[in-house]
Amino acid sequence: MTVVALFGAGGKMGMRLGRNLAGSRFQTRHVEVSQSGRERVKQAYGMDCVDAAEAIQGADVVVLAVPDTAVGAVAHDLVPKLAPGTMVVILDAAAPHAGHLPERADITYFVTHPCHPPIFNDETDPAAKADHFGGIAAKQHIVNALMQGPDAHYALGEEVARAIWAPVMRSHRVTVEQMAILEPGLSETVCATLLDAMREAMEEAIARGVPREAARDFLLGHMNILAAVTFEQVQGVFSDACNKAIVFGKDTILKPDWKRLFEPEEIAESVRRIT
Repeated sequence: MTVVALFGAGGKMGMRLGRNLAGSRFQTRHVEVSQSGRERVKQAYGMDCVDAAEAIQGADVVVLAVPDTAVGAVAHDLVPKLAPGTMVVILDAAAPHAGHLPERADITYFVTHPCHPPIFNDETDPAAKADHFGGIAAKQHIVNALMQGPDAHYALGEEVARAIWAPVMRSHRVTVEQMAILEPGLSETVCATLLDAMREAMEEAIARGVPREAARDFLLGHMNILAAVTFEQVQGVFSDACNKAIVFGKDTILKPDWKRLFEPEEIAESVRRIT
């Protein structure tokens, strides 16, 4: 039996992961510092949390389900106590990319992150259609990086990742640097920002007299078909009028040098802010 020590087990992310690990082949030991979190674990699984020393004794894998800002401190306290060959799984590229993990050559660092259920999917079950985050009922893709450790360890890391993010479709192998380009670069700095701007634009349309429900329905419906065409989910092209609007919109809304956000120094600065 492969033993997984789950740190932060009673938190929001820890509870998500713990529920999926409970249905896997892995034996899970739960670690949680807060009393409320320990009570959540007890109620969910009918078992008590254990202290860190007990959890890591003989553990094959240690999963850090803690906030990005806490990963470095937790890792620096924990990693020196781990047995050689232990795998440490981190759920986001920010702390690893920022250099917050302690140096120790005889353990494995594995980084994994969900892509979340795609906008275009074949889900029909109501629970899956309502699972926007993933890891409950909706299928999703994931990205993984073997930051350090023998290449043979990748298979175990990917198996853990598939278990905690289940149900999983494609599993992509990337580097930590590439994962940082994806998040925060692509998904947060660009995508979340533009989505927030679209929400502001909707509110502006409402302020100028468009009924709220009409504005929301119009925007979300157009997001669906415009995204389907843009990302080649369907075969189609924009009208000449739409293409002209895009040229004008980019010139008005976006700075000419906006793609500098993907330069290594910009990604590093974004990660620094997060951590």
